[in-house]
Amino acid sequence: MVSYSLDLRAKVLGAYDRGMSTRDIAAAFGVSTAWTRRVRQRRREHGELGPRPRVGSHTLKIDRTRLGGLVQAKPDATLAELREKLGIQCSLSAVWNALRDLGLSYKKRPSTPPSRIVRTWRRDGPTGSSGRSASIPRV
Repeated sequence: MVSYSLDLRAKVLGAYDRGMSTRDIAAAFGVSTAWTRRVRQRRREHGELGPRPRVGSHTLKIDRTRLGGLVQAKPDATLAELREKLGIQCSLSAVWNALRDLGLSYKKRPSTPPSRIVRTWRRDGPTGSSGRSASIPRV
């Protein structure tokens, strides 16, 4: 998220100093009323005009090229297996996000063979939910 410029903040505070209402200032500058109040509050309480400093850091623990190589070597590995092979401490969602950044996705179709006894879907039916609770049609 990008912070509003110092110039805009100075203009908003100048409008407050001239006696404009919060709603009029927000409409004039195209910002929210809550943001205009927070800018004024920050100047009143801290004497500062600029945005609050960002906290925390976003570091990439997972080497994307190594992860891509692991997936090529074993495409059916689970997230936990990939994390173990990487040898780092991270959450499974971090591995998932790294795979998504690489453009890799999970397998969406089951690998089981189709039923030889009965069809498991209607070929002539509409796409989407049919409103029925059973997924296998009655014979």
